[in-house]
Amino acid sequence: MQKIKVRVYVNLRESILDPQGKAVEKGLRKLGFDDVEGVRIGKMIELIFPAETDMNSLGEKVKRMCGMLLVNEVMEDYRFEIVREDEAVI
Repeated sequence: MQKIKVRVYVNLRESILDPQGKAVEKGLRKLGFDDVEGVRIGKMIELIFPAETDMNSLGEKVKRMCGMLLVNEVMEDYRFEIVREDEAVI
């Protein structure tokens, strides 16, 4: 049965130090990837909804979820995309 997926991409704000990103950047340089100018680490959260979900209200629902639980809006930025399993990104 077809489902709707929402992928929420969360990253630290540019003004917030990313120690994990700095560690990965340092590791990449040690491995010979000297042209890497910076690394930021983030996360992707995938939400799955039934195919019958109201697409007109889904975006607002996801924003509420992010604001209430999924994202620390003081330190993190986010964006999301809505995808039907058999279709391209909306």
